[in-house]
Amino acid sequence: MFKYQIIVEYLGTNFVGWQIQKNGNSIQAIIQKALSKVLKSKIKISGSGRTDAGVHARGQSASFVLNQEIKDEYQFLNSVNFFLRNRSISIIRLSKKNMKFHARHSVKKKLYKYIILNLLTRSPMYENRSWLIKKTLDVEMMKKGIKFFLGLHDFSSMRAASCSAKNPLRTITKAAIKKKKDKIIILFESKSFLQKQVRSMVGCLKYVGEHKWKPEKIKSVLKLGKREYCAPPAPPQGLYLEKVFY
Repeated sequence: MFKYQIIVEYLGTNFVGWQIQKNGNSIQAIIQKALSKVLKSKIKISGSGRTDAGVHARGQSASFVLNQEIKDEYQFLNSVNFFLRNRSISIIRLSKKNMKFHARHSVKKKLYKYIILNLLTRSPMYENRSWLIKKTLDVEMMKKGIKFFLGLHDFSSMRAASCSAKNPLRTITKAAIKKKKDKIIILFESKSFLQKQVRSMVGCLKYVGEHKWKPEKIKSVLKLGKREYCAPPAPPQGLYLEKVFY
């Protein structure tokens, strides 16, 4: 038996999310179907974690077990991506791993990126790939606010009602904002995130950037621990799973 890791890039716009669901097309199901065709064996993959409907990935990680060795990576990638070519999904890398490796359980940290397009008019280039906010945001105030997310916190106020995680405690090891012309790029790094946590944090930062909140309000929202005190979550189309670290 052989264990393999794949790195996957996708646009999540037309999918119900990563995980297989009954209510529509999932990225996981489409990849499994393509792998099964190419490898002539029923393949089940395990992802590093779920991404919600509309969320994208540049570096999603998944693993699977196969009873034969894949000897030609180039041929494998070309064959699988042939079946994915009309799906806005691509497997960009294949790696052989030891049998103890697991795409989800072996994760050390994940990096998410959120893109805000701070522009007066819509941009076709970033349609469904960013959050368009026409009102000018105060990035310096947002930089002050984002610091309150760093470290270990109870993120009960910033999780979805449907979140199934038993423990709301999460440690944010990186929280940064940078501006590139009309784009505001927000980065968050942690071992794991609660459902809609990143989008909720971005929503809070938007309030700070609009001067609806002072930066310190983020600290009090975290302490209150109730969803009703949180800003509305940012829409999914600006969110990217950038990289998974092992």
